[in-house]
Amino acid sequence: MAKGLQGFQWAMLLLFCAIQELGSWAMHTAVEGPGLGEPGDPALLASGRVKRGWVWNQFFVVEEYTGTEPLYVGKIHSDSDEGDGSIKYTISGEGAGTIFLIDEITGDIHATERLDREQKTFYTLRAQARDRQTDQLLEPESEFIIKVQDINDSEPRFLEGPYIGSVAELSPVGTSVMQVMASDADDPTYGSSARVVYSVLEGEQHFTVDSKTGVIRTAVADLDRETQDRYEVVIRATDMAGQLGGLSGSTTVTIVVTDVNDNPPRFPQKMYQFSIVETAPVGTAIGRVKAEDSDVGENTDMTYQVKDEEGVEMFKVTTDSNTQEAVITVQKPLDYESKKVHTVVVEALNKFVDPRFVDLGTFRDQTIVRVSVLDVDEPPEFRPPSNLMEVQEDAHVGSIVGVVTALDPDTANHPVRYAIDRSTDAERIFDIDAKTGAIVTGKVLDRETAGWHNITVLAMEADNHSQVSRASLRIRILDVNDNPPELATPYEAAVCEDAKPGQLIQTISVVDRDEPQSGHRFYFTLAPEATNNHHFSLLDIQDNTAAVHTQRVGFNRQEQDVYLLPILVVDSGPPALSSTGTLTIRVCGCDSSGAIQSCNSTAYVVSATLSPGALIALLVCVLILVVLVLLILTLKRHHKSHLTSEDDEDMRDNVIKYNDEGGGEQDTEAYDMSALRSLYDFSEIKAGDGGGGPGEGGPGRNPASELHALPQWVQSPDLDFSVFRDYICRKVEQADEDLSVPPYDSFQTYAFEGSDSPVPSLSSINTWSSGSEQDFSYLGGWGPRFRQLAALYAGRRGEEDSEES
Repeated sequence: MAKGLQGFQWAMLLLFCAIQELGSWAMHTAVEGPGLGEPGDPALLASGRVKRGWVWNQFFVVEEYTGTEPLYVGKIHSDSDEGDGSIKYTISGEGAGTIFLIDEITGDIHATERLDREQKTFYTLRAQARDRQTDQLLEPESEFIIKVQDINDSEPRFLEGPYIGSVAELSPVGTSVMQVMASDADDPTYGSSARVVYSVLEGEQHFTVDSKTGVIRTAVADLDRETQDRYEVVIRATDMAGQLGGLSGSTTVTIVVTDVNDNPPRFPQKMYQFSIVETAPVGTAIGRVKAEDSDVGENTDMTYQVKDEEGVEMFKVTTDSNTQEAVITVQKPLDYESKKVHTVVVEALNKFVDPRFVDLGTFRDQTIVRVSVLDVDEPPEFRPPSNLMEVQEDAHVGSIVGVVTALDPDTANHPVRYAIDRSTDAERIFDIDAKTGAIVTGKVLDRETAGWHNITVLAMEADNHSQVSRASLRIRILDVNDNPPELATPYEAAVCEDAKPGQLIQTISVVDRDEPQSGHRFYFTLAPEATNNHHFSLLDIQDNTAAVHTQRVGFNRQEQDVYLLPILVVDSGPPALSSTGTLTIRVCGCDSSGAIQSCNSTAYVVSATLSPGALIALLVCVLILVVLVLLILTLKRHHKSHLTSEDDEDMRDNVIKYNDEGGGEQDTEAYDMSALRSLYDFSEIKAGDGGGGPGEGGPGRNPASELHALPQWVQSPDLDFSVFRDYICRKVEQADEDLSVPPYDSFQTYAFEGSDSPVPSLSSINTWSSGSEQDFSYLGGWGPRFRQLAALYAGRRGEEDSEES
């Protein structure tokens, strides 16, 4: 069975497929049967039977068909088809039944829809030949392809736009800027539909484009960023290799011209003028100038410098890195009286110079800056500025130490007045003449007390004291020999009883508070009162020390145990001063090796028992113990008297509070009644006194000196409350006379209960019995402090009477 191709332009398609190798006639015979192989198998040839098969190849259909009738694609046919309609042709696969329809009888295939190769280039389908009656496959189905044939229906597109490129100004002709690329969706393997060429539509005066590669290049060498910093170039891409009828697309390319340092700095003005006061401190900014540069970025970075010698000495120029301005500052103090106007030459130059453009000219510029100095009222100036003076320490009060001079630097030359800042000379050791500036001594000087004095001298205008200058002055006190030399310490020496002549006892040295410029030199001799001394000798060693030696054989401490040797010390002056010091020499007992054992009998005994330091420590400890004992006794006595006073005067603090509940009146062990009884001590009121009459406890006694206690209640046929009445009266009287007691009521509780008492309780609290014979009317006479208490009891008594009635 063979499959053939029929259709549109058969010869042309056959030639095209052969050239492009995209498809070919594919005729083969599919042999079916058990054990059969390829068509050339010898077994097939021997049998002589060849099975029918499909004869077919690729079909082609043109895209974008706009006809009204279905487009004929091709025809499939079986060699077993005898034209009687017994074979039914069917197709399956991509687009079968929708895009592609087949005539079941003839096998003709038509395309019913408009195809687009750019969306799908080919369709894969399968063809079947079936028996119309049994619907069984007469041959195995075979796969075939319908390719969509391309036409030039897509224009070139610039897919990577928008394009932005850059090129440095003044670049040579032909400098590559960037590359653009257009894409054509047509089939690049079929004809020239996808062959694209490039051209410049706009901007051809400055740029060109390679027609094949799309590389844009400069067409001129004088691109100037300062004139025009960007260009809009339109590039066109045309397919069909640019032939007539080809489609085209365009894009706009933005080309930015980058800067190079081809412009030098230029000052807008050739002269600048500034002014500043003459008192401006060093470092003060006078003004700013700036050179303009047409370039941008780092090509505008500049440095400034002063070119003339005068300007370099007086002024300094720095560059502000943020604004690229020249900052002119004061480098030395200005003086209006010396020079009123300064002229400074400032030069600006680029930091980064491109050597390619050196021939364009020098990349620097200069300008003149004129600085006017303004006059101000300045304080006086000290001349000369020396700050050291010297004076002898024996100078008399009022002696001139030195003279300071200050002048008014202004043109007016006002007179100057002087003074000393007393905060630096609080003791007023020096004075100054207000007009002449002469410094004199105000007190007697002493170099040994203060060898240097630092004072501050003020100079001010006579008619304007606000204009003040200060100068620190150091005054050195020169030494004079006014202090005699003295022994360095109160020397004490010891000599053994068996000492030999010439034995060294002590080396002595001296001190002198003076400080002569040539250094100290001291001379040692024995004092005149020691000229008859035959026991010791003094040797001047010539190095400001002297040695004392023994002059006889042996000493006897029983005869004399202490020797006093006066020594005369003289300094070198002038004038020479001297003093006499005494060397104490003790005669001591020594052992055979010369070690001192004891210097006298008293010392020996003390050393055998306790040293003087130990005795002193012992006495101090005893004294401390005595003081502590006395202090404790005093505190105890004071505490006792304080407690007694509080017991007598402030009874309200002696309330004992119990928070537990007892077992009733018969429970005598629940509470410790001794705590209550110990609060009061009625030592003067006894139970056997018949209840204590008024004569014994009446108001005639001193309440402050009594210690009161509640008595035990004694059964009596006649109840007598006079004891309590007298006691309360005394307390009331005492409270009224005490001005230190706060104005509040004091409530006392009496909890003692006698044996076999007809009265269950002496307390008036919770006493609701109508049989009570107590009369509390006397409370009304106790004063305003007990008015509330009297009203309370009087009211309760009235209620009881009314109940009885």
